Amino acid sequence: MPRQLEGDFDYIVVGAGTAGCILANRLSADPTKRVLILEAGGNDNWIWFHIPVGYLFAIGNPRSDWMFRTEAEPGLNGRSLAYPRGKVIGGCSAINAMISMRGQAADYDHWRQLGLAGWSYQDVLPVFRRLEDHFLGESEHHGAGGGWRIEAPRLSWAVLDAVGDAAAEMGIRRIPDFNTGDNEGVSYFHVNQKRGRRWSSARGFLKPALKRPNLRLETHVLVERLIIENGRAVGVRFRQNGETIEARTKGEMILSAGSIGSVQVLHRSGIGPADWLSSLGIDIVLDKPGVGRNLQDHLQQRAIYQVSGVRTLNETYYSLVRRGLMGLDYAFRRRGPLTMAPSQLGIFTRSDTTRDRANIQFHVQPLSLDKFGDPLHRFPAITVSACNLRPTSRGTVRVRSAKPDDAPSIAPNYLATEEDRQVAADAIRVTRRLMKQKALARFNPVEFLPGPAVGNDDAALAKAAGDIGTTIFHPVGTAKMGTADDPMAVVDERLRFYGIEGLRVADASIMPTITSGNTNTPTAMIAEKAASMILEDGK
Repeated sequence: MPRQLEGDFDYIVVGAGTAGCILANRLSADPTKRVLILEAGGNDNWIWFHIPVGYLFAIGNPRSDWMFRTEAEPGLNGRSLAYPRGKVIGGCSAINAMISMRGQAADYDHWRQLGLAGWSYQDVLPVFRRLEDHFLGESEHHGAGGGWRIEAPRLSWAVLDAVGDAAAEMGIRRIPDFNTGDNEGVSYFHVNQKRGRRWSSARGFLKPALKRPNLRLETHVLVERLIIENGRAVGVRFRQNGETIEARTKGEMILSAGSIGSVQVLHRSGIGPADWLSSLGIDIVLDKPGVGRNLQDHLQQRAIYQVSGVRTLNETYYSLVRRGLMGLDYAFRRRGPLTMAPSQLGIFTRSDTTRDRANIQFHVQPLSLDKFGDPLHRFPAITVSACNLRPTSRGTVRVRSAKPDDAPSIAPNYLATEEDRQVAADAIRVTRRLMKQKALARFNPVEFLPGPAVGNDDAALAKAAGDIGTTIFHPVGTAKMGTADDPMAVVDERLRFYGIEGLRVADASIMPTITSGNTNTPTAMIAEKAASMILEDGK
């Protein structure tokens, strides 16, 4: 018999990632409510969770990463990709790019046009502002004093300045801030840092709240399944330190384990497509075909250019003297390359003139490597990654068995549509045009990937996109929000689960369509908005 966790909880939150930390903070603010939050990973007591450049060591490390892989992807010419997901309090916000990016106002207005009341840009803008502690201070676009710290980057690179100049030469406007509703333009990214240290959701929201006696955190927890009784979620069964434990709630269960993790929990609980689950011997609690479908992700084409006559991180890293100076700069000033987000310069533009708004995003980096986890190249180079912001391809996430420690099947189905293949080809053309601008001529950029042998026709470029394309770590949509007449909808506009009482999902999985940029900040907004709705509905 499972041991019963002592305590009578009003809310149980599954997952202490970006969303879960915010939910735990907001729901426990009422001292009369008891909150339990469960996290599969451990505490963030490792130096590389806090030094920004630590993502190089955290991604691909089983201490901090679930180490998932995709299925072999036909659109990527049969390649399987590593699919990093944070395995620690703070979740992906503890290992991600730290880029503060809301997307475009039109993204949220589109959600409202789908019939989802309360999700237009004017509806969510106050939520974004409430979260923030922005270095620009209080304004119509930003907030101050919130738990989500946002700062300007603390270093610059001459080669990235030149790429920005090249974008301007192409007619892409310079903008000071990507987060005012329209991100078309070129600028340096703002980052989730504070004085040169990573600012994760755990640091900003969970740790301050853990001082409250009504909030309990359990780590190293592997959730087996939800407990459903008479059509209502009443608790959760999990493993911890070799023991099976049950915890129960008199209020609500909230899933915030992410677009991969929340689906795994639901499937193991018998909630999902009946044909998928019955084939694994899982008893069906609710046939819900949308759970695990509608997976969307941003695929980046990682073009690499060798340069000369300018400094990049590649040769800096391999110089013992310069590496020592980097360490000293960080130790004494909290500046320099150790404060570096994976991408510093951003460019949002259109892949072709028919687009009504920016539909591709460039992440420009003063470094290059074959893939995350591999060593930097020994020659000076930059990476100019372009990704399709609004892909039309849709994939799936599904469990392979009822065992909670089995990795799921992740099939993003990249480049499955003609439109996505066309955008990918056009994005490489835009990259090549960017790198031929006069502002970069003095650095003599030479295309290393996809390489000058790759032609400029659609077929050659689409194949090249499949060869060099990789995830930029933005899975969303696998438990999508939708109206009651949408057969693929999993939750309603208040994130209540269709068909099961007392259950909500509040993480990136509820996005009906992906936002036009990095997805961590939108996930934080979803959690903040969810907490408000949960508290309102509980009155």
